[in-house]
Amino acid sequence: MSEPNWKLVWSDEFEGDRVDPAKWDFDIGNGFFDYRHHTWIPGWGNEELQYYTREPENVSVKDSLLTIRAVKESLHGCGYTSARLKTRKRDGTALFTTLYGRVEFRAKVPWGKGLWPALWMLPQDDRYGGWAASGEIDLMEIVGEKPHEVLSSLHFGSTFPKRSLITTTYPLPGGSTVSDWHVYAVEWEPGEIRFYVDGVLTRVHDHWWSCSKTRDGAGLEPRRASDLNPWPAPFDQPFYLVMNVAVGGNFPGVPNPETRFPAELVVDYVRVYEKVGGYGPVRPMGRGRFPWHKKKT
Repeated sequence: MSEPNWKLVWSDEFEGDRVDPAKWDFDIGNGFFDYRHHTWIPGWGNEELQYYTREPENVSVKDSLLTIRAVKESLHGCGYTSARLKTRKRDGTALFTTLYGRVEFRAKVPWGKGLWPALWMLPQDDRYGGWAASGEIDLMEIVGEKPHEVLSSLHFGSTFPKRSLITTTYPLPGGSTVSDWHVYAVEWEPGEIRFYVDGVLTRVHDHWWSCSKTRDGAGLEPRRASDLNPWPAPFDQPFYLVMNVAVGGNFPGVPNPETRFPAELVVDYVRVYEKVGGYGPVRPMGRGRFPWHKKKT
């Protein structure tokens, strides 16, 4: 990435022989405690089948490459192990966040039925409420058995279950698959988010919304403009970086006998840039529908 309007401000080139603890921490286990509802959420809320560890079998650094490895093995009642790295400590302390900028991952991605690798971003603080009222930015994920397609997504709206999702499917050209090297990037500016694969612009987003209203912990759809958080919420707050390989779950389904393990996500580098000269004023919201808009019949 050599465009003169972006300046490198943070990166990991994966030199050395271990994950840098000053840059990355690990999620551990097969779920989390939902303090809003005072209950344990297994499978990370998606019925995922893996148990995340920080063991060398699941995550390693060698020859300037990071490898996250999903393995078919039993651990604590789960049939698979894997790893999920993030630039945020498990106690909530930030290791690295960015508010706007360009984020790049150069990676080779595993594929197969039931595999769910992802390179993505989450808000450091749930400023506008629980997922997805505070947003999520997915640079890369795949439907496991479709190696010729790359998905990018924005999650936003109200707290689950009243969230919104916009997903773009990009067919890789020339017979390439996700197991080849590709650069997945997002350029995030006030009021606009742009996704790229290998320098090709795949989607421009300039319309989303956020509503913090809830009832009994569940999100409510906005009924009028005054119910919305001010534009460009929720994408106006610092986000941290996440890399992982999930197995199973509501999105990719269950692995089948043809799914190959171990399944390896290999990352060459992660780089974050700031825009030279700053970002300027917030771009106005694009045209789109809100939940209260009715389609004409």
